[in-house]
Amino acid sequence: MKIAIACDHGAYALKEKVKGWLQEAGYEVRDFGCFGTESVDYPDFALPAAEAVARREADRGVFLCTTGIGVSICANKVKGVRCALCTDTMTARMTREHNDTNALAMGAGVVGENLAKEILFTWLTTPFSEAPRHQRRIDKISAYESQI
Repeated sequence: MKIAIACDHGAYALKEKVKGWLQEAGYEVRDFGCFGTESVDYPDFALPAAEAVARREADRGVFLCTTGIGVSICANKVKGVRCALCTDTMTARMTREHNDTNALAMGAGVVGENLAKEILFTWLTTPFSEAPRHQRRIDKISAYESQI
């Protein structure tokens, strides 16, 4: 599985950890940056990573900033991306089971490294339930996206 990853300066250290965990687990990672702790604008990194997910150049995307809010907003502006901001393993599991999300956002200032790792792997390993009611809802979102 190919994973696009992006962050801003506030989550650079966590991004490096996440990238390492993913690579150790056998995932292919494409790092869209940022590449240091100097102040940057998260849209410059989150939008290209989300576009890679939308174009299916990556199977999933992981987005990080201090709160996770900014990068999740950016990712969700890209047609075809369903990004969930998760702060615990229950929301990570549910967003995959019910929403078939293809992008995960986390806040480096909100979750610590241990919790981030649990959220990440819960999200990566939880399958979509394929329940008709959940698929119907996702289809409605996709239909709306195709109109705008």
